[in-house]
Amino acid sequence: MWNSNGNAMMKMTMMIKHFTTNSRKRAPNLRKINPRVPYQEAASIAEGLFGVIDTHGPLSIASAWNHCKEAGISGLNSKTHMKIMVKWMRGRSMLKLFCNQVGSTKKFLLTTRPDEPLANQPNSSMELKPKSEKPPTSKRAR
Repeated sequence: MWNSNGNAMMKMTMMIKHFTTNSRKRAPNLRKINPRVPYQEAASIAEGLFGVIDTHGPLSIASAWNHCKEAGISGLNSKTHMKIMVKWMRGRSMLKLFCNQVGSTKKFLLTTRPDEPLANQPNSSMELKPKSEKPPTSKRAR
């Protein structure tokens, strides 16, 4: 690798470029999902689906489909169409998909995004403690 021609630096930069460009893939562009229906109909389906997920809490895809059938959301043709609509809604930041892992099994759950982010809410335990106060130290008798 180190030779008298001085190509060592070029070889190192080529290696670095290889690992930095190939190690991380781009995130899929969820905004380009085609909901397979006109926009007005997609918006009404999304409103109904959002209401179902909001009222019944975090749901898996299967339980969301069962609740949608019970709610009678017009325009949803199949479970596959519901999945496409969920991806479309995720691209518009209406829904959030998170993973709940227990042991070796994973469950992916759909939930609505909160109106106010948790970072903006004041933490009451931090407000009660003044910054100048030091925690009490206990000294043991030797």
